[in-house]
Amino acid sequence: MNSHKILLVDDEPDILEFLGYNLKREGYSVFTASNGKDAIALAKKEIPDLIVLDVMMPEMDGMEVCKELRKNSALKNIMITFLTARNEDYSQITGFDSGADDYITKPIKPNVFVSRVKALLRRTSKDSNANILETAGIKIDKEKHLVEKGGEKMILPKKEFELLYLLISKPGKVFKREEILNKVWGGNVVVGDRTIDVHIRKLREKIGEDYFTTVKGVGYKFEF
Repeated sequence: MNSHKILLVDDEPDILEFLGYNLKREGYSVFTASNGKDAIALAKKEIPDLIVLDVMMPEMDGMEVCKELRKNSALKNIMITFLTARNEDYSQITGFDSGADDYITKPIKPNVFVSRVKALLRRTSKDSNANILETAGIKIDKEKHLVEKGGEKMILPKKEFELLYLLISKPGKVFKREEILNKVWGGNVVVGDRTIDVHIRKLREKIGEDYFTTVKGVGYKFEF
């Protein structure tokens, strides 16, 4: 039996049943709630390893729930991913600003959903190497400065590597240009406006076009 506990929150019973069934098949302990208030109470009681949280719910939406969960000392570090049919970039930005770690858009195939859950739980595992990220078939070893994709190993220039590591650290998150500049180049380093764009173009050539999405006027995100 898998030791991980997952809390599913959605106001649609069919979605709770469908996703819960597929997670239980993998051996996870699954708890469900159909509204925000019950979700908060259940999270406090069970202290899950992962919360999959619908955004559009009556009375108390997912973003409000997320903010409340982050105020609780026992829950503030729990992995939270939003699950929603809304795919607008502004809602994703708002979602991450409210404290979410990831963003899953529905409808989603069962095997893809389970894979995303496994990837999220690997990020929370105490036994995992904090220097290694692995998602969407791409493995990044920060200590060895090595990227591996489809069995092919590659050494990227320092800034390309750091940019890739940053974007992959939170798939689906829209990283604002200012945040990228501060975390990759440092706040005291002056670089040209096109610097990020050039590095993204090089990553697209080496890793793949479909992984990197441009959000006009905001920044970039990694998704699969």
